[in-house]
Amino acid sequence: MCNSTHLSKASRSSQTCSGATLTATLGDPVRVSSHLAPNPMAFFKRRKVTIGLDIGSGLVKVAVIDHSKGLPELQRVVIEPVPADAIIEGEVMDHALVILAVQNALAAVAAEAKGAHVVAAVGGGNVIVRKIVIDRNKSNELREAMQWEAEQIVPFDTSSIALDYQVLDPDGESAEMSVLLAVAKRDLIDARVQLLRDAGFDPKVVDVEAFALHNAFEFNHPDAMRGTVALVNIGNDVCNVSVLDDGIPILTRDNAVGVRRLREDLQRDARMTADDADSALVASTTTPALDNVVHRRGEELAKEIERTGTVAQSLSRTVRPIREVYIAGGGARVTGLAERLASLLRIPVRPVNPLLNLAVADGALADVNADEVAPLLVLPVGLALRQVA
Repeated sequence: MCNSTHLSKASRSSQTCSGATLTATLGDPVRVSSHLAPNPMAFFKRRKVTIGLDIGSGLVKVAVIDHSKGLPELQRVVIEPVPADAIIEGEVMDHALVILAVQNALAAVAAEAKGAHVVAAVGGGNVIVRKIVIDRNKSNELREAMQWEAEQIVPFDTSSIALDYQVLDPDGESAEMSVLLAVAKRDLIDARVQLLRDAGFDPKVVDVEAFALHNAFEFNHPDAMRGTVALVNIGNDVCNVSVLDDGIPILTRDNAVGVRRLREDLQRDARMTADDADSALVASTTTPALDNVVHRRGEELAKEIERTGTVAQSLSRTVRPIREVYIAGGGARVTGLAERLASLLRIPVRPVNPLLNLAVADGALADVNADEVAPLLVLPVGLALRQVA
């Protein structure tokens, strides 16, 4: 992979509406892309099939989307379990087991995905997204300014980063302009690419998880692109909180309030096995033990959401208090958690449905229960909505 990063021609010429399009070319053929195009079909000029590959610490999720029919159509969904502790907090602990899970998941969609491009993602504490406001008269020195900004916000060596940016108001007349900055640790990208190549696949795009989540969110919940909302993805190990203002990500922060913590709490408190605790977390009825876990961890998560909203307001004068929270990931399935968050935050808390506005081909969900797995599909659907040049 090369040491320099630059915007592609498509990214420089794109128009910004409720979102921005960033594409940082890190090497041929892999690039980091944080594509927030208002119309995911904007760049498709010929038949395209894209595989969104979400490698989580508990599950590998795959979504296959065909972009040739005027609107994206979901062709297939596959979910493959990852053995316990093969991935912990985003770090691959057992390379062989993770490769096998990826191979099994992609083999299952081979018929629908012939010739398709694989889009994967990176996230966690080594990926930072931030809205930056700078003087408009510095536009000729924008790359240098973004490099300097990155050095101020990243907690790791800036000589080892890949960054990209997009001006959100290029035609504005004010003295200041807003720029969306995305920074990723280069070895994180290299490790994800190498994992996929070891599995026998050549990824065309390595995306930023927060932007892929946004892509699925915007596509299916356009009404949420007004005002300030929080998009909260509660994964197995990591919870990602993004604050959006009029559809633009202002700030993303990660915390450790994931499903694993709720499961381990329930195992300890109710003396359950891991499998029994997993079933209890998503049961149609609750128990006193589950209520206690949700009460405790819900309060912890609510404080993280409030803190992220407060920091976002300190970064931008236009950001208002969060008016609504949307939750995704395995945590969105936990019985009583949405209600607990709504009670603590005193604002509506709703699940993200990545299938709400997405056309679904016959048989695409044959292997899964759509209602049960929908919260798990936000990231792979967002990845599969990506354009791959």
